[in-house]
Amino acid sequence: MNNELVNNRLSRAPYTAGQAVPVRELHAGHREEILQHLLQLGEDDRRLRFGTQTPDEVIQHYVERLDFNRDAIFGVFDLNLKLVGMAHLAYLPEVKGKAHAAEFGVSVLPEGRAQGIGTALLQRSAVHSRNTNIQTLFVHCLANNKAMMHLAQKAGMSVEYAYGDADAYLKLPPASPATIVEEAAKEQWADMDYALKENLKRSNQAWWWFLGRPGLAP
Repeated sequence: MNNELVNNRLSRAPYTAGQAVPVRELHAGHREEILQHLLQLGEDDRRLRFGTQTPDEVIQHYVERLDFNRDAIFGVFDLNLKLVGMAHLAYLPEVKGKAHAAEFGVSVLPEGRAQGIGTALLQRSAVHSRNTNIQTLFVHCLANNKAMMHLAQKAGMSVEYAYGDADAYLKLPPASPATIVEEAAKEQWADMDYALKENLKRSNQAWWWFLGRPGLAP
């Protein structure tokens, strides 16, 4: 099997062989990748992600208003550095006498599904929540969002249904030295994974440029 076929196969399903999924924290420099990711969601996927019909203009406004200093955004990239999965951990306003909470929202492109990406994004968000003094991780979605409900129940979240919507809650224990080390290690690993994919992409581009130069073909 040549390198092109190998790369194409890996980019379609890089984590189906039981590999762990590297999750990288995103920053304002990734705003365009986030926008393109969400714009690639189909009509039904947008409705499930945002709870309503969501035209391009609404998505653009949503991405423009993302506050990377207040919230946390996580992403999973394929071998071509395409953002195939992302999670938005939105910190809810603190209410005196109530647990500090954050809301989790996730989207995965069709080519990245059934590979553990959603689970990895939820786990990464949960650890980050613990390390930033969040006591309750909250998910609100449509009750017919089976993928999200499966993800929530798999994580041990309590699910309540009302009027076609579903609320899921996960009570989080306080941070510990282990969770702090875990998050640092995962972030370092995700950065290394991204750098390797970036180098591979540049190498492939260089080879295709070299092989495609005029005058070199037999």
